[in-house]
Amino acid sequence: MKKSKLWLVLGVVVVILLIDQAVKIWIKTHMALGDSVPVFGNWFYIFFTENPGMAFGMKFGGTIGKVVLSVFRIVLVAFIGVYIFKLLKKNVSTGIVIGIALIFTGAVGNIIDSLFYGLIFSDSAGQVASLLSSGGGYAPFLQGKVVDMLYFPIIETTFPQWFPLYGGEEFVFFRPIFNIADSAITVGVLYLILFKSKYFLKK
Repeated sequence: MKKSKLWLVLGVVVVILLIDQAVKIWIKTHMALGDSVPVFGNWFYIFFTENPGMAFGMKFGGTIGKVVLSVFRIVLVAFIGVYIFKLLKKNVSTGIVIGIALIFTGAVGNIIDSLFYGLIFSDSAGQVASLLSSGGGYAPFLQGKVVDMLYFPIIETTFPQWFPLYGGEEFVFFRPIFNIADSAITVGVLYLILFKSKYFLKK
């Protein structure tokens, strides 16, 4: 195992995690749920929302589903971490390891929210949350909500009345609100599919 590659992977993981958590903590302690700030014209906003389930605002099976999802994430992250270590020992190309490390980092970033944010933050509905509030957190262990804030409504329009099924309805592209951890997962997956898929096909 090359120590330089190990340090590179650790650096990627730590830097992205720090940025992800710093942004989320700032959002929680400076904005109330639903607040938005325009960043670039009408197509990029910081829009504070909380996701109780999966990535990009999707939900999964209520309270029990949330626990199952959190446990699944922890197991998956442990598996990916072991896999990265094995790849480093085999001296696999840096690109493959970094791609998988991005997925690992994004998963860890969102797991932190699910595990601890409910314990350390007060509720954000209608108010700016407090960190380590004397009144306690808004949810028990494993029940925290993932903080999302990146919103890119690049196209906002209305379907014409003659359009089948959706005539007269509002159309927004891109509607999902996500975070830096989600972005890391997406970039890692797309990079491996586009540039490193041959490696996994051979395996």
